Amino acid sequence: MLLLLAALQVGMPNQLPQVTLKDALRLGTRLEPGYVAALGQVRDAGWQRRAAYAAFVLPSISLQTSATRFSTAFFNIGTGQPASQIVQLSLTANYDLFRGGAKFFELAQARAQLEQADAGATEQRYRTALLIESDYYDVLAQQELTRVAEARVGRAEEQLGVARARVVSGAAVQTDSLQLLLELTRARVGLLSQRSRLTVARLQLGRRIGAAGPVAAAPIDSKIAPPLTLTADEIVRDALDSGPTFHSALASARAAAAGVRSGWSLYLPQVSLTGQYTAFDERFIPTATTRTSLGLTVTIPIWDAGRREISLAQARSRRDIAYAIRDDTQRRIRRDAVEAFEAYNTARATAQLADQGVLVARENLRVQEQRYRAGASTILDLVTAQVSLTEAEADVVQARYSARLALAGMEAILGRRLSTNVRQQ
Repeated sequence: MLLLLAALQVGMPNQLPQVTLKDALRLGTRLEPGYVAALGQVRDAGWQRRAAYAAFVLPSISLQTSATRFSTAFFNIGTGQPASQIVQLSLTANYDLFRGGAKFFELAQARAQLEQADAGATEQRYRTALLIESDYYDVLAQQELTRVAEARVGRAEEQLGVARARVVSGAAVQTDSLQLLLELTRARVGLLSQRSRLTVARLQLGRRIGAAGPVAAAPIDSKIAPPLTLTADEIVRDALDSGPTFHSALASARAAAAGVRSGWSLYLPQVSLTGQYTAFDERFIPTATTRTSLGLTVTIPIWDAGRREISLAQARSRRDIAYAIRDDTQRRIRRDAVEAFEAYNTARATAQLADQGVLVARENLRVQEQRYRAGASTILDLVTAQVSLTEAEADVVQARYSARLALAGMEAILGRRLSTNVRQQ
């Protein structure tokens, strides 16, 4: 990754570094703070599950040593003689034989939390990809819109030359050239604004992938995206069956339910086995006298000032909240999936209509140019045709990249990439 970033930042003095969508996704995903945090939660949940498994077979072990010096000598239990210093070492092992089933509930909770963390990481990865694609497509759109603005300036300059020639020849009045001069001024102002937006978009893309300055986006296939092979019902079903958002909500609900069952285990007796090795001396490491012990402890909880009841009530509240979030997430995903499906299809249809609009606008401008040259049309008709063509070309750009962005949003809901023939990248 570092080599690729270095390659992006080194180039010709007057040439911006360029990145492909694939590389932008690879670079930007690892730099997104939300995704980094999600990966950290996966690691934390993994260690919690390992600890829950270890509780079945491994005891808790502690090693403690202490040295005490007194102002006057006294009987040292280790050496059996008077001494002013005593050193004690203790090795203690404790194993819970029975905790009211809490070990099993904690393991189930740890598993659910790991599943939730995995689903959350997947969800965050695709949300990050959506942000990266949004910035990438914004750069491409601004690049194309800049070309549209440049074409508008070029047409205005060309028509201004024609109008001035007609004015000089007496075929047109002075206001014709003034109208086209006004259009040229507006076109140049629009071009300046568009170049400014392009610069900001490139800086945002560079920030997203970790570059120090602006980055250009490599061109991609500009054809209209093909129709989806999935229906709206299939999109909804996939989002509920394998989508990371709903899986995260389900896992959170299971973890909360396991927490309630773990709270009930506090009412049952607990049995633990304890072994201890103790050594006494006046020197490190103590070996003069040693003691070993093995104990079995049975604890019957009766009343702990209500802390157990408070813990159980809090666990129930967390479970109820998790259940409500799960059910609401299910309803929300149904809406979001259908919305993304409709947005993609609408953007595709809009792009197709926009392409037709460009053809119509170009033909209309060609006719208006001929009519104006022949004196059969006014300058306002010509200017209107020029502006209409510019707007139609801009609509095509926006519609094409809106379709791609809608597709990325659908993939974020599904938690997987759709077929490459749909993405066309």
